[in-house]
Amino acid sequence: MTGTLAAERPRATLTDIADRANISRSTVSLVLRDSPLVAQKTRARVLAAIDELGYVYNRGAASMRSGRSQTVGLVISEITNPFYAELTSGIERVLEEAGLLTFLANTNDDVVRQSRFIQRMREQGADGIVLSPAEGTQRATIESLQRSGVPVVQILRHVPGSVTDYVSADYRLGTELATEHLIERGHVKIAFIGAARRTSASAERLLGFQSVLDRHGLTANHMIPCSSSRIEAAEAVITMMAHENRPTALLCHNDMVAHGALSALDQLGIEAGREVAVVGFDNVAESAISRPPLTTVAVGTRHIGEVAADRLLQRIAHPTIRTERIILPPRLVIRAT
Repeated sequence: MTGTLAAERPRATLTDIADRANISRSTVSLVLRDSPLVAQKTRARVLAAIDELGYVYNRGAASMRSGRSQTVGLVISEITNPFYAELTSGIERVLEEAGLLTFLANTNDDVVRQSRFIQRMREQGADGIVLSPAEGTQRATIESLQRSGVPVVQILRHVPGSVTDYVSADYRLGTELATEHLIERGHVKIAFIGAARRTSASAERLLGFQSVLDRHGLTANHMIPCSSSRIEAAEAVITMMAHENRPTALLCHNDMVAHGALSALDQLGIEAGREVAVVGFDNVAESAISRPPLTTVAVGTRHIGEVAADRLLQRIAHPTIRTERIILPPRLVIRAT
């Protein structure tokens, strides 16, 4: 061809697909909506025709017709923590089965970044948002979402005074279980490491820790705030273990902090589980194979995500149902530390 552009191939339509597969246009529509009413052989013929014709589903037009974007925003605070990867997997599984696409944002506990993402989700007409609020999130942020008609489920953390569906583990109970376990093993000099963020999840852990110490007439050996960083946790433990009145047990905000503590003890030549006990929180997958395997509090991370996603779907379908606060029980997993 010389001096001209090739004519664009006409965009395939539902009628074209129906003709190619020798079925009705309405059946093609059912296949595109993943309807269970279509037989597998028929579905296969439709999908083959779609592939042959290069058909692309016009999501924008479908959204205009239905008033739904089929998208959900997921806002988390620490994408580098494997805990959130497992949580996200649970959320995405439930939403994907319902035909919804998940857009993920990591705030790194920055309320400005969080606000930008929430605004973008509103502009895109998101059907709902699963939100683990960044440190410092104000009630006005939640209320603004609600006024705009965007369903929201808070997960893991909640903003004081806000009234939304909320799904989390029982952080206070989990910390109580871990603290009681250490005291039963004879430890009276127990340090708490982590909880640097001022969030509801941190506050609940600290309440659980302090309540058990109070019941036994004990005081915390050390309270070391640090982020969920292995390096920062390791540095904190190295400094703490240099004290004359050093602890015999370390209760950690989460498993990432605990793994940092294990690294520090190894560096110092202190045997975890024998000379100093270490307990984590979350039970991320690698905790079962760490050296030594980490005693921790399991919260059912993937299940938390599944429950939150299911609750959001209910909220989207029935906007006026009563809000629920779903707190899931943890369990102590005793290993070698």
